[in-house]
Amino acid sequence: MAKKIVVTGAGSAQSNATINCLLMAGDGEEIIGPGADPVDLMFCRAHRRYLVPHAKRGDHKQVLLKLLEQERPDMIHFQHDLEVWKSLQFREEIEALGVKMLVPDFETVDTCVHKYKSWVKFKAAGVPVPENLEINDRADLKRALSELGDKDGKIWIRAKSIGNGGKGSLAVSDFEEAEKWVERNNGWGEFVAAELLTDRTITWLSMWVDGKLVVAQGRRRHSWAYSAMSPSGVTGITKVCETVSDPQVDDIAVKAIRAITPVPNGIFGVDMTYDRHGVPNPTEINVSRFFTTIQFFAEAGLNMPKILKDIVLYGKYPELAKPVNPLPDGLLWLRALDAPPILTTAAEMDAALIKLAV
Repeated sequence: MAKKIVVTGAGSAQSNATINCLLMAGDGEEIIGPGADPVDLMFCRAHRRYLVPHAKRGDHKQVLLKLLEQERPDMIHFQHDLEVWKSLQFREEIEALGVKMLVPDFETVDTCVHKYKSWVKFKAAGVPVPENLEINDRADLKRALSELGDKDGKIWIRAKSIGNGGKGSLAVSDFEEAEKWVERNNGWGEFVAAELLTDRTITWLSMWVDGKLVVAQGRRRHSWAYSAMSPSGVTGITKVCETVSDPQVDDIAVKAIRAITPVPNGIFGVDMTYDRHGVPNPTEINVSRFFTTIQFFAEAGLNMPKILKDIVLYGKYPELAKPVNPLPDGLLWLRALDAPPILTTAAEMDAALIKLAV
């Protein structure tokens, strides 16, 4: 009988990409996709799709457990911060049904999904990070603008609660504008201010088992999709990304992860932004889930969702000549609305496009 895998958040871009990777592996498992949006679920390729309450609703736990009791899956994988944060609070009830998972402990997840808690751990461990200040009142906001502003007086404001897509983020130098932004988002006590870094970002996605690194790959983001639709220009939707290997990035990412937990377990995606000195600063760790462009790695030859399910279901580990950055540098992943993504290189793009001289 085929083994069953539940991938939560079905219908969302990151869950659909993870499911696509599992289907690409062609290993015959049944994929079950519970999701909260009926329209989004129509785009999911899971073998069975369930409409379930969103994780923020009180009946989410009851319905999820009912689904697990009915399907009796062999494995569950959470693809959203709120889902893993909520579900690990009743982890024992899930595992009592015979469902396996590869996730950290709740404290680690709680620290990662709350960015300010992560920042405190990073700083205490000596990991390079931008200075942060909690914004509890207007005095804190004035202090942040005075102490953290760059040469133009700008600071970075963002939410410290669970969320993605640059939740609540804005680069601002004017007190009144910053005040209105915080008030509009009910952000007093929920926002932090930080030193403004550059627009260069990089992500280091890794998988660990009982403190041992299994595989990791670096990915540089060149641009955000639909950036004009966000006040900060950050949407959480990558438009162009590139495989990259950098020993400095590897080192800082590992230090950031071990600052959170001495024994990492599961998936840790370290998002970093470069400072003015060219040093990547960790800004958050996306814990226990793959990023939206995970299909990029699979198409290029590194199927991390397959590696995850092979470990959880079969105790099988990948045979990699290079566990850290096994993919070649310079591979590009291009994404656009209503079009399939493209795996290419800069050289292939140059050859494919006709340029007219003036």
